[in-house]
Amino acid sequence: MTTPLICRNFIDGQWLNATDNASLVSGNPASKNEVVATFPRSTISDANAAVASARKAYRSWRLVPAPARAEYIQRVGEVLGKYKEELALLISREMGKPLTEARGDVQEGIDCAYYTAGEGRRMFGQTTPSEMPNKFAMTVRMPIGVCALITPWNFPVAIPCWKAMPALVCGNTVILKPAEDTPACATKLVEIFAEAGLPPGVINLLHGLGEEAGKVLVEHSDVDLVSFTGSSETGAFVGATCGRTHKRVCLEMGGKNAQVVMEDADLELAVEGAVWGAFGTAGQRCTATSRLILHRDIKQKFTKMLVERSQKLRLGAGYESDTEIGPIINERQLQRVSKYLDIAREEGAEVLIGGEIATEGELKNGYFFQPTILDNVTPQMRVAQEEIFGPVVALIEVSSFEEAIAILNDTNYGLSSSIYTRDINRAFTAMRDIEAGITYINGPTIGAEVHLPFGGVKQTGNGHREAGSTALDVFTEWKSVYVDFSGSLQRAQIDNRE
Repeated sequence: MTTPLICRNFIDGQWLNATDNASLVSGNPASKNEVVATFPRSTISDANAAVASARKAYRSWRLVPAPARAEYIQRVGEVLGKYKEELALLISREMGKPLTEARGDVQEGIDCAYYTAGEGRRMFGQTTPSEMPNKFAMTVRMPIGVCALITPWNFPVAIPCWKAMPALVCGNTVILKPAEDTPACATKLVEIFAEAGLPPGVINLLHGLGEEAGKVLVEHSDVDLVSFTGSSETGAFVGATCGRTHKRVCLEMGGKNAQVVMEDADLELAVEGAVWGAFGTAGQRCTATSRLILHRDIKQKFTKMLVERSQKLRLGAGYESDTEIGPIINERQLQRVSKYLDIAREEGAEVLIGGEIATEGELKNGYFFQPTILDNVTPQMRVAQEEIFGPVVALIEVSSFEEAIAILNDTNYGLSSSIYTRDINRAFTAMRDIEAGITYINGPTIGAEVHLPFGGVKQTGNGHREAGSTALDVFTEWKSVYVDFSGSLQRAQIDNRE
């Protein structure tokens, strides 16, 4: 047990309590009775102040040259590196993931900083010939304005960095509204942005409940863009609200990702990929492998190998050196996972291992769920269609490559996908025919890199992509510019046509 951290909002360069001093607490999911931090339960007044701060700062920040804005982000990356171990330990305490994964979370933020800083000198438009003589035509990127960034708890550093860094390099100002489960991680991150020297109001931090502070930001008339990562249900509300109020909106939501293992696959490699994809971060990733689609010729052998490997996984607090799987984030999510096991049994699935809340020894003090493998799952079962967000994977047997692809695509989501095969023709066919924003060949469904687009299709998103150069399309508007130096009125489509 350690002394709880005191978190505050960060508005116009100042650390502030909520207007009415109301507060909430975040806990350690590996130790139910440990309070990690207290943080403000922000009011409408606090949200209005954050938006006003961002709006004021936008007037000057947008005029800072993009390469100069990028230098700030470069410094953020350098400062993140300095605090990497401290921040990783905080992630493990507040969110629960093992330290190795927590370090990766921070490293993703560092990588994003360095990559995004480079984009400050590559914010390219286009030049194109005009159809008229003595006339020049080009396009340029323009910032959008005030951006509300609503982020989840499972990647409390990487995802805010994915959103904030390109938004800032593009000339926008931001308000970060982090998840209620990880306020301390968000606070430390914003402290790092402040240490890097960003001007007051360019980045603001607003704590609180999603249905209170988050809702105000989504509906606020002075917020120009909302970037949201979370559930499809909440995303539908965000999208509908932004559509009604004419805001730019970027949604990154759920997944029901599948790994296909064909009869010609390297089974040792496929098992390692399945274990990491299904049970990494205790299955609490939108890219987690929640379905294993197995060719009937290798299903029995693969299943035996998978069970043997999974039974050796060690549950524990993320900050313990030998932990492989950490806790579920909170009691509500733990009960949600447990409920899906009841549903699986009712539908006729067989529980090969796991299937229960873990209560042995010290695990009873936290929110732990046993790594779970479900067999005899059919494609239309709820556990094969709905996102569980826990360490649960369903095995589905198929008789052909074509059947495997059809079942993989038969879901409302389309984020990540994977196929293990030695057949290059199948690999390229899978790349073409899989309906997902991400496809891995001979790799698990998790492991995105910051310089490639991240996002999905169907109910996973609304067409935008985070990370990579495509993030610039989220946080900028295109402007077409014409320069007529003919000295006379020229009417396009009229004066140059008979």
